[in-house]
Amino acid sequence: MKQVGHELGVRYALEGSVRKAGNRIRVTAQLVEAEAGNHVWAERYDRDLADIFALQDEVTQAVAIAIAPAIAEAERKRAMRRPPGSIDAWAAYQRGLWHFSKSTAEDNALAEKFFQQAIDLDPTFAGSYTGLAFAHKRMAGVSGRRSLPETEKLMEALVRQAVALDANDAEVRTCFGQQLMRRGDYAGALAEIEAALAISPNLASAHGALGSVLTRSGHPKEGRIALEKCIRLDPRNPDLALHLLNITIGFYLSREYDAAIEAAKRGIRSYPDHSNQYRWLAAALGQAGRTMEAKEVLAKAMAMALASIDLFVRHRVPWHRPEDHAQMLEGLRKAGWEG
Repeated sequence: MKQVGHELGVRYALEGSVRKAGNRIRVTAQLVEAEAGNHVWAERYDRDLADIFALQDEVTQAVAIAIAPAIAEAERKRAMRRPPGSIDAWAAYQRGLWHFSKSTAEDNALAEKFFQQAIDLDPTFAGSYTGLAFAHKRMAGVSGRRSLPETEKLMEALVRQAVALDANDAEVRTCFGQQLMRRGDYAGALAEIEAALAISPNLASAHGALGSVLTRSGHPKEGRIALEKCIRLDPRNPDLALHLLNITIGFYLSREYDAAIEAAKRGIRSYPDHSNQYRWLAAALGQAGRTMEAKEVLAKAMAMALASIDLFVRHRVPWHRPEDHAQMLEGLRKAGWEG
C-alpha cells in the first residue's frame, strides 16, 4: 500500500473486495493511510443482487459519504501528531479545526491562533480565512470576549477574501451563505448554500448551514431535517456543538418544548461548556412550567457567559426574527429573567 500511495501521489487509498453467494453480494471497503499502512475506516455492505446498477450506485454513494469525514478526522489527528516546529499551512489549518471542535473559549483562542498561522504561511489557501471567521464568530457569540460589531466586520472581510480566492469551493460558498444569514438576508443565504450543495451534494457543513438558515427563517421543522442529515454525514464535524444547538432552537421555535429540553440536554452532555445551550434549555423549561429547574439552569447560563445574555437577550441580533426573539424572551421570563 505504501508503494501504491507513492506511485499515485496520494495520502489515502481505498481498497476493497466483492464476494457473491447465490443472490447475495458482500462488498467490503477499507480506507488506508498509505504511508503508514494504518486503517482509517472500514465497512461491509451486504445486499441482495437484484439490480446490479442500482446496487453499484447505492454502495458508491454510501462509501463516498462515509470516507469524507473519516479522512477529515484522520487529517486532524495527523496534524496534531506533527511537532510544532515542522508545521505547515495545511497542518496549522487542521490544528485550528481540532481546537475549534472542542467548543471551549480556551480552545477557540488556540483555533484563532492556528488559522492565522495558516494564513501567514499560505495567504492563498481560502479555508484558513473561513476557519478564522468561524472562530471569531464563536469568540463573540459564546464567550462574549469580542463585541458583535467588531466581529461582524472581521468576519465580513475574511469571508470576502475567501470567496475572492476560490469561489468554486463549496465550503467557502457555505461560509458566505452563513455570513449573509447573519445580516438577516435569508434568501441570499439560501442561494449561496444551494450553490455549495450543487458543487458538493454531500458536504455536511452545507447541510448544517441549510438547517440553520431554515430554522432562523421560519421553517424549523425543515431545518431540523437538514441538521440531522449534517450530523449523519459527519458525526465529528468541528461545528457539531452549533448544529446540536440549532436542533434545540428548532424544537423550541416549533413550540415542542419537551423535545427542546431533551435536545438541549443532549447538546450539554457532548459540550458541557457551550453556554448558549443552557440559555435555550432555561427558556424551554420555563415554557414547560418547570420553573425551579428553569431558574437553576438560567443562573448557570448567566454565570457561564453573562456577556452572551446581553448580546442575545437584551438585544436582538440581525439573524433572529422579531417574533422568534419575543418567543425566546417569553420563555426566559418564565424562567425568572427580569431584564
